[in-house]
Amino acid sequence: MANVHESLYFNPMMTNGVVQANVFSIKNFVTPYKIALLVLLDEITSAQITLVERRRLNKLILPLLQGPDMTLSQLINTIEECCSQVASAVYIRVQLIAEGELKDMEEFFFAVPSAYNGTEPEVQKTSVVGLFLRHMVLAYNKLSFSQVYKLYTGLQRYFQCDKKKPTVDAGTENDMELTDTEELGTVMEKEELELPLRSEDAFCRGPLSQKQAEYFLTQQAYLLKNDENRALSPSALQKDLNNLLKFNPDFAEAHYLSYLNSLRVQDVFSSTHSLLHFFDRLILTGSDSKSNGDEGHGRSLRYAALNLAALHCRFGHYQQAKLALQEAIRVAQESNDHVCLQHCLSWLALLEEKTGSDSSVLLEHSVKKAVQFSLPYLASLGIQSLVQQRAYSGKTANKLMEALKDSDMLHWKHSLSELIDISIAQKTAIWGMFGQSTMAFLQAQILLSMNSLEAMNSSTQQSNTEAFAVVLCHLAELHAEQGCFAAASEILKHLKERFPPHSSHAKLWMLFDQKIQFDKAMSDGKYHVAESLVTGITALNHMEGLYRKALVWKAQNQTPEACKVLQTLLILCQKRRNTEMLIRVILLISELYCRSSCHTVALPLLLKALALSREYQLQYLASETILHLACSQLMLGIPEQALSILHMAIEPILAHGSVLDKGRAMFLTAKCQVASAAALSHDLRKEALQSAIQNLNEAKAYFVEVDCKERMRDVFYFQARLFHSLGNLQERNKCAMLFRQLDQELPSHGVPLITRL
Repeated sequence: MANVHESLYFNPMMTNGVVQANVFSIKNFVTPYKIALLVLLDEITSAQITLVERRRLNKLILPLLQGPDMTLSQLINTIEECCSQVASAVYIRVQLIAEGELKDMEEFFFAVPSAYNGTEPEVQKTSVVGLFLRHMVLAYNKLSFSQVYKLYTGLQRYFQCDKKKPTVDAGTENDMELTDTEELGTVMEKEELELPLRSEDAFCRGPLSQKQAEYFLTQQAYLLKNDENRALSPSALQKDLNNLLKFNPDFAEAHYLSYLNSLRVQDVFSSTHSLLHFFDRLILTGSDSKSNGDEGHGRSLRYAALNLAALHCRFGHYQQAKLALQEAIRVAQESNDHVCLQHCLSWLALLEEKTGSDSSVLLEHSVKKAVQFSLPYLASLGIQSLVQQRAYSGKTANKLMEALKDSDMLHWKHSLSELIDISIAQKTAIWGMFGQSTMAFLQAQILLSMNSLEAMNSSTQQSNTEAFAVVLCHLAELHAEQGCFAAASEILKHLKERFPPHSSHAKLWMLFDQKIQFDKAMSDGKYHVAESLVTGITALNHMEGLYRKALVWKAQNQTPEACKVLQTLLILCQKRRNTEMLIRVILLISELYCRSSCHTVALPLLLKALALSREYQLQYLASETILHLACSQLMLGIPEQALSILHMAIEPILAHGSVLDKGRAMFLTAKCQVASAAALSHDLRKEALQSAIQNLNEAKAYFVEVDCKERMRDVFYFQARLFHSLGNLQERNKCAMLFRQLDQELPSHGVPLITRL
């Protein structure tokens, strides 16, 4: 019976000098790295060092005990940053043990208990260091002679690998020489024996203790959630997780971290596989049933179905997500689990929204139930989803901000810092959608200031969350709209550093980067460059890509092709209820009609766009629609009416519009002034032309800011004509010369100046 007991629970496993006494429940074992730590602790207690150095070393001990095994060079370099004297002493002591005899290691472990024994011990038995020393002594005393010998040879290789850095072949040869599985009766895989010991391996190919594994998983999970850039790369993290699961395949938390890591690279198969393994191990180990009574296994099953539904929803598999969600609801109803049902209701509302159905009733019911069951996180998310829906449905800004204020009260009351960031980012997006760029800028600055203060107080980096990415993207877009392309480029550069291409939020800055480059190319008249960017925009956002393709074709006078794309996009916008894009499409269609001199056909479309803009409180789009209406009225020969409605749009555009839109508005105002001055007396006409020239100068200043040479050419042409009418030949010749320079530099697409907005 003793042999059966030993083979089941004390089956020794040896890899590169790592001796593990319990494969099924990894607790404590002796490794060469931990021998080096024991040497370090002994040197700290006996070395004569300054108080500052001792304090630094004391702060270093806990991360070294909790972290994964290091190579000797990494450990020595880490110690050397705190105290070079101790680092040198540790290296010499390890060298003496490794290059000495087996009895030297025996004597070292024999002397370790003296640190916590006696009347006045240097280390308390119950302290972190004391417990570590006692665990190591106990684990060493339980080893058989063959295991002690393997530990000693492992220590030799641990030192020699760092000293000589052997090649792969040499490492493989050493592994084969120092391992004899038949003699020790251990069960090891052939590939495990043939693995070389390399200095760059973070885990030294050995198992982690339970505390080390928990510390590693907690640290990486926290970084994946808050600062993905500082976490290990997907391949490196998966490699370490596979090594961890090789020694303890029933470690459920490792499977869940593997699931999160697979989501980073959008690997649906691996993420599903890891998620199912997590819940399987949770049930098999009994940890869920111990903490939740008899309902533990059922709880795992229903939350497994719920997580599977969330996974399918993330990858766009909505039918599979609904089936998994129905299963979770059924099991939760059988066990009367109201909390799980509340999570299911929230996901059901999200699925309805994703499939194009109206989910407002479900969201309202979800918020009420979440408040009833004291689930502030779900209640706040439900409120913010309702606010987003009502923003799209045309609710006024004051009602939306009032609702967000209620959710903010929940955030501050329950210290939900993550949701505070999301709320501020949503306010930024809402103000941007309404055309209030100043308010959007202020909200973005609030979030950045909050993160900056948090970073200063806690000595940590800012959280790399989705809210942070959204706000920075809006800031980059706002700077680009004002002609500050260098500042926008710096913000995008910071975003690329914060959110590498493999991170989950990288698509946000990728899309904004492509859009800013597109707008810059269009304003520069480089339509071939803009056309090359359309493919990247379409890959990230299909509707935006179609819209940009139509813009390029309109600029290239390919009207039939642009009309086909816009008709397709119009149907798509109506199907997905995207009112903002719908209005932009209608405006672009009206521009095509105006270019074809079909102004009477364009007017009903513009009136429809204006009605939609006002219905859905989209102030900036309403102002832009008024500009198009004024341009159409100018073409129809009623410039006085065009000039009167321009005053309704000019103020919002000058306050919140982009630099290019400001220039377009001032240019259109000047054209309307010139057209309406034809019926005036000589003196009044001269005064009107002088006012138009001033507006043209202002428009020219705006176009210069964004380096829009095509628009500048139009302004110079118009100014030359006005100066000729006023008899100012010197200014006329100057503007004519500037126009000629730009006209020779830029291609002409034959669009009449007077018909273009």
